[in-house]
Amino acid sequence: MFFIKPRDITSMDKLDLHQDEIDAFDLAPISLWLEDFSEVRKLFDSLRGAGVEDIVAYLREDENRIRECARLIRVQKVNKKTLSLFEASDLHELVANLGAIFRDDMLHTHVQELAQLWEGKGEFSSNTVNYTLSGKRLDIQLRGTVLPGHEASWGKVLISIENVTDREDARRQHAASQQYAEGLFEHSPVSLWVEDFSKIKKRLDGLRERGIEDFRIFTDVHPEFVQQCASEIRVIDVNRETLKLFQAPDAMTLLRRLPDVFKDEMNVHFREQLIDLWNGKLFHQRETVNYALDGSERHVLLQFSVLPGHETDWSLVQISLTDITARKKAEAYLEYLGKHDVLTRLHNRAFYVDELNRLERREFFPVSIVILDLNGLKTTNDQWGHGVGDGLLRRAGEILSEAVKPPHYAARIGGDEFAVLLPAVDEAGAVTIVEEITSLIEINNQYYSNIPLSFSIGWATSAAGEKLEAVAKRADLAMYQDKRLRYSTGETAWRNNTPSTEPS
Repeated sequence: MFFIKPRDITSMDKLDLHQDEIDAFDLAPISLWLEDFSEVRKLFDSLRGAGVEDIVAYLREDENRIRECARLIRVQKVNKKTLSLFEASDLHELVANLGAIFRDDMLHTHVQELAQLWEGKGEFSSNTVNYTLSGKRLDIQLRGTVLPGHEASWGKVLISIENVTDREDARRQHAASQQYAEGLFEHSPVSLWVEDFSKIKKRLDGLRERGIEDFRIFTDVHPEFVQQCASEIRVIDVNRETLKLFQAPDAMTLLRRLPDVFKDEMNVHFREQLIDLWNGKLFHQRETVNYALDGSERHVLLQFSVLPGHETDWSLVQISLTDITARKKAEAYLEYLGKHDVLTRLHNRAFYVDELNRLERREFFPVSIVILDLNGLKTTNDQWGHGVGDGLLRRAGEILSEAVKPPHYAARIGGDEFAVLLPAVDEAGAVTIVEEITSLIEINNQYYSNIPLSFSIGWATSAAGEKLEAVAKRADLAMYQDKRLRYSTGETAWRNNTPSTEPS
């Protein structure tokens, strides 16, 4: 509707309406206005004569031109629904307060209505806002029609106003809810994917129709089925955090390089996901590994959910990926600390004890154990400080790490004491390892001649049926024998270790 300046409200007998037409007008269930646009028509004719071609540009150039058009319109009659809708007691109160009803941006909407008349259309429409006399907002849908017989003068124009406030409130609420949901999706602190799994659903249904009952066994026999299902996934949308997580500049780049993101062990995890879906678990979660576009690992907690209303076809599912890479690194480091000595980077005593027990249970034979004691550590600490002593320990760790490779293990089992576990290694093999260690010590000392590294070494090889704890004791005794000879003669005595290889 437009801003209407009332002029000379005429009496009912001048409207040329029959009684039945008056009754239909007054009792209509929507707001009706009968108006006279003849002065507007005359103004438009004069504007055309003056060379105006674009009425919209002309009116918007000066807002007073729009107001003048509105002032030329005369309200002839309104029905009861109009009075009720705008909370007016009668026509006089209504027209006296038209400025409160048609305000704010109504003039701009009025331009659209006038433009439709300018173009020669006998009908016009718009969607705009009016206000009741108490100030309540009304969303309205306005339609105007030039009545038959008045096409030349626009003397009678019927205006209908439908109150669509409830519909518009619902639309605004829906738009707000949609904006809220999109905001949650787009600005979520975790990676979110919206995907279509409907083709996978059809594939699984097809297997059931073929009589397949155990999906795990089926995928054991047909591993290619897992890859076929993976290729059927259609990604609908991803959020900003997804691009950040996988270091993708945009969604198109990410989708184009999905094979770089989901690779290696991903098929194993996806197979488990398919098994969950086969078993009816429409919500499930698991930890898995993906890759950023630069190739770096991303440990993620994957949560899969078929969205409500799509349980029968899986056409809309949401997958969230929470980045747990930092947690995994922390867990790995804690696990490392639980099994390693930080200073030497060798295994620690806890690992050594566990490995002894494991070898005992597995009944490895033979097992050789080498015990080493770092000579002079206390003296070095006292004379030069613990920093220098720690340097000796680090050098010891470097030597043993180089000499001992899996499936053999070197461990720091005390302040200056080390052990080497050699499963499936006989006495001759143990001697070879000791010789390798000794050779590396000599090389290392060439670079640290001011503080040479020195070990007392003993070893033992298990006899049939002998407990490994007893073997370790024999190796320890051999180490002490070497230490005594070393300090008494000043020479390395580990070659005299042979007698300790038999149980004492």
